[in-house]
Amino acid sequence: MTSLLVRPHAPDADGRILDVTPESAGWGHVGFRVHRLAKGQTLSGETGSREHCLVLLSGRATVAGGGERWENIGERMDVFDKIPPYSVYLPDDVGFSVEALSDMELAVCSAPGKGNHGPRLIAPSDVACTTRGSGTNSRHIQDILPQTEPADSLLVVEVYTPAGNWSSYPPHKHDLDNLPEESILEETYYHRLNPSQGFAFQRVYTDDRSLDETMAVENGCCVLVPRGYHPVGAPHGYELYYLNVMAGPKREWKFKNDPDHEWIVNQ
Repeated sequence: MTSLLVRPHAPDADGRILDVTPESAGWGHVGFRVHRLAKGQTLSGETGSREHCLVLLSGRATVAGGGERWENIGERMDVFDKIPPYSVYLPDDVGFSVEALSDMELAVCSAPGKGNHGPRLIAPSDVACTTRGSGTNSRHIQDILPQTEPADSLLVVEVYTPAGNWSSYPPHKHDLDNLPEESILEETYYHRLNPSQGFAFQRVYTDDRSLDETMAVENGCCVLVPRGYHPVGAPHGYELYYLNVMAGPKREWKFKNDPDHEWIVNQ
């Protein structure tokens, strides 16, 4: 198994089915985990030195943190309902709890915090929805925490790729401190497929091919992108969803397309 592919496991006592830490990934910024909570189960935690974005992937919950409380939030019962989720932003150094009001799946996204922002609800109406590309390169974006919205480090976005289409394409990278042309951002891809028995492909590679791995991604897998280009392909018959979490030294998303494939967007 490649070190860039993280597979889900059976839920632990906290419902955790997947966990990526800076230590396990070998990088400095992005943390990501997924919890599958049964109705009536409560997850409690502390943000510590890291800001968090709690994304209700599916189900309903009451969320409390940083002195705030949001009752009975969540409309989406499945990520493929294709409506924006409810999410909660939490700064570093606060406690939080998530009480599942239905069976639910929760993504916990984190990155270094600086205490510059208070806790807040990110409602579906706050999420910008756009379409990028055209033809078999089209995909649908739901921006949960873009760089235009306040946070210290985190960038969080959902992407729906129709069956047979490509995404994160043409291949692009963000691993060089060369603003305003390119920024350094670590990234995780949390993949879901519809129908769930499907698969997709993701390649992560650098110009010199010192890193070049292609992975068959199944439902619930997470791919780490420490550097390099990282395109994704969805086979015929299987719609692909992924949740991206990005963070780096500067909270700015500037990417460079692979020069060999730049012609695709210059036609």
